[in-house]
Amino acid sequence: MEAEKKESFFKETLRFALLTLIIVLPIRFFVAEPFIVSGVSMDPTYKNGDYLIVDRLTYHFEKPKRGEVIIFRPPLNERRYYIKRIIGLPGDTISIHEGKVTIVNETHKDGFLVPDAYIVHTMPQEFKAGPLKSGEYFVLGDNRRQSSDSRIWGVVPEKNITGRSLLRLFPFGTLGVFPGSHTAESVN
Repeated sequence: MEAEKKESFFKETLRFALLTLIIVLPIRFFVAEPFIVSGVSMDPTYKNGDYLIVDRLTYHFEKPKRGEVIIFRPPLNERRYYIKRIIGLPGDTISIHEGKVTIVNETHKDGFLVPDAYIVHTMPQEFKAGPLKSGEYFVLGDNRRQSSDSRIWGVVPEKNITGRSLLRLFPFGTLGVFPGSHTAESVN
């Protein structure tokens, strides 16, 4: 009788573990993934050690938008993950003059300044890129002085984008949904 209880307990535990794996693993690999911010390139929006959940699903159904914070593999080091903000979309030409970013595209032939209320430190550098091809994105860190981004290694191919920042879980005082996203709805 005791042996049957132990066998039944073992079978139930194994069944529970398998069911958990069947449910959790697909979510982990195809829907949401944990990510820990490493470095200061996104200060003050994201701090070193922030614990995020990455939305891996949305970009299978829609294109990334300007202002969204994405997690991706940079083109020159695809073993690592980076976190940056999308500034330029396919078709955009990006210019940086005295720290201000201007975008020229089909909709805005005279250009527009990218909103940057979240920027604390800019770089007084001059830079120009584009027009971006289909599937190319220009990304910048919010801490422009200490960010390795598209100014250094070029555009991010769409295939390298893992997902977007969905939740900040830690530190608890900064818990939030789509933390740091600054999409400009009136600016395409």
